[in-house]
Amino acid sequence: MNNTFGRIALLGSGETSLDGGRIFETLSQNLPRPVHIALLETPAGFELNSPQVAWRVGEFLKTRLQNFNPIVEVVPARKRETPFSPDKPDILQPLLRANIIFMGPGSPTYAVRQLIGSLAWNLVRARHRLGTALAFTSAATIAVGEYTLPVYEIYKVGEEVHVGPGLGLFADFGLSLSFIPHWNNTDSGTDVDTSRCFVGLERFNQWRAMLPPDHTIVGLDEHTGLSIDFEAGMCTVNGVSSVTLLRLYNPKIFPTGSVFPIEELGKVHYPDPLEAGISAATWGMIKTAGQTQDPEEVPVAVLRLAEERQQARLRRDWEVADVLRQQISVLGWTIQDTSEGQKIIRQS
Repeated sequence: MNNTFGRIALLGSGETSLDGGRIFETLSQNLPRPVHIALLETPAGFELNSPQVAWRVGEFLKTRLQNFNPIVEVVPARKRETPFSPDKPDILQPLLRANIIFMGPGSPTYAVRQLIGSLAWNLVRARHRLGTALAFTSAATIAVGEYTLPVYEIYKVGEEVHVGPGLGLFADFGLSLSFIPHWNNTDSGTDVDTSRCFVGLERFNQWRAMLPPDHTIVGLDEHTGLSIDFEAGMCTVNGVSSVTLLRLYNPKIFPTGSVFPIEELGKVHYPDPLEAGISAATWGMIKTAGQTQDPEEVPVAVLRLAEERQQARLRRDWEVADVLRQQISVLGWTIQDTSEGQKIIRQS
């Protein structure tokens, strides 16, 4: 078995809760200091406030993980065929430095459309094989499975129940898994069934019937996570409730605190890090990541953030402008507003 694979944490909800913080602490414990965290904006990339969505998580992690000296960077890989495309190498640089990569709320089907086959997703997979930990919650938890539950399309738009493709993160390990967060949701009380990520049990069962019979569905209760440790070959349930493994035969429920072999998820194949469909260009980008540029040359990613900030200031969106200033600061640069416009200065 190859032991370089990073841990993977999948949360049912609550990435900025007490229980979510504990899961991030567990991921950080065996990583070198400072812990570098990259936050992928993609699942919420269609939202006008996607930078704020990501930075709310970032601010939480900087406080919660302060004992690990965290460096948090946002990866604005929002939409294909735009300056913030998940295929643009310059905005993906934080993925090359990260030893924790996080994706969270948004739309699972949007995340899949933007990331499937992209350079960003290839980098996530490659970095995981080299020891980077991955954490997913909410929409991202659905998106990384073999199949997606199109949550918003079904319960917001009213489309018929259907199965969408997923990013298939675990297919590299020979596992056929799909994930449903908010498994035990009760937001509407007794009026409406909002379990199974808001679609309700009846529609969930319709969706489940469309999947292959040998497929495993992992249901994650709210404020509950499943941590997969490839080195130890074990899975741990953290949080306040339980994780359900739903399959045709031998379904199981594991309450919080449970530890069980990874083989409960299926027969695991550990690929060679350089195998299984990751492009040579991706590995080449990782190999050359240590090469340095002129220290006074402003990186393209910083220039684009500065331009976006300038546009936010012009429309008097001061909140977005402040978030963008923070992102630029994390990358090691400072913005000064002068009568002649913005000046970008490297931090000393």
